Amino acid sequence: MTKITELYVDASVADHPLVNRFASQLGLVPLVVTDNARLYETLKKEHDPWGGGKHRLLLTRNQGSFFRQCPGTRDYICCDYRILHIGTYCTMDCAYCILQSYFHPPVLQYFVNHDDLLKEIDDALAQPRTLRMGTGEFTDSLIWEAWSDLTPVLIDRFARQRRSVLELKTKTTAIQHLQGLDHGRNTILAWSLNTPKIIATQERGTTSLKARLRAAAQCQEWGYPLAFHFDPIVLYPGCEADYRKVIQTLFEHVDGDNIVWISMGTLRFMPALQPIIQQRFPDSAIVHGEFITGIDNKMRYFKPLRMDIYRRMAAWIRAYAPDVALYLCMEDEPVWQHSLGFTPQSKGGLPAMLDQSARRHCGID
Repeated sequence: MTKITELYVDASVADHPLVNRFASQLGLVPLVVTDNARLYETLKKEHDPWGGGKHRLLLTRNQGSFFRQCPGTRDYICCDYRILHIGTYCTMDCAYCILQSYFHPPVLQYFVNHDDLLKEIDDALAQPRTLRMGTGEFTDSLIWEAWSDLTPVLIDRFARQRRSVLELKTKTTAIQHLQGLDHGRNTILAWSLNTPKIIATQERGTTSLKARLRAAAQCQEWGYPLAFHFDPIVLYPGCEADYRKVIQTLFEHVDGDNIVWISMGTLRFMPALQPIIQQRFPDSAIVHGEFITGIDNKMRYFKPLRMDIYRRMAAWIRAYAPDVALYLCMEDEPVWQHSLGFTPQSKGGLPAMLDQSARRHCGID
């Protein structure tokens, strides 16, 4: 992971106890700023503002909602996931990362007003319905473990209720603080997986495939339910054999009966991301595949190519875990039918499918 070399603090939170904690752990003297726009303007002038943003951390207050609906697309099937917005950007550096074009410019931010966050969570958990929430949408869930104690607090909050689950999604092995916690099986530890080739060439600063799976196996020993996400699946010559090997290695490390769900999604990106990838990863070939413009205006692989790799991977996964909840991320009904042999609507909808799997594997009613 990228080392943070500059620590900024919004003047409105300069006296917050977390500022001292971050400063001490990072060994940095925080610079109090009254105008965040100056920091952003400084980054914009750099040759690589996306890389520069990974070295600079701004501790600030979330002025908006911590609890958000996942930004799905109307024409694709959405899982009704809810985001806990704890911070932005990431210390790892993946070529395909949409955050490079989502934030302008991207910079590490961590929100320290946890009292407001916990109040929103308590309000959400009081609702009479199952909610699936996660912190890994705008950042990696576990990159903050060395500096913040938020994760144990969240795990405790979810352990004390029996309706909803928390998913922590990561590419790290930062699991040390998870041992010995009373999680009640209501926190799901999830890893994004890819082939060793993609990890080595497109996921700079991340942990290896086997390191991720060893961490997953350890969390399984500590009683946590697991989830895995093959997203993005990247097509290249020989990728089929490589993904089949990843799936084999996955089930050599963990028990399929302990997996709450597995998602699959192929590489897709907004056109604005392509020049950023080409500038920052000049040796990357991932933007040169057989793409078309999807109905969400993202570049997507030609539909028959997507359905073929989904169908193959689903068969390999089901050979090890025939009953696992397997789903596609942001695809339409024809792709589901051709790839998995059913549509979510035939099973009550994708949110209902995933809620049912959570009730089966986790400590909720």
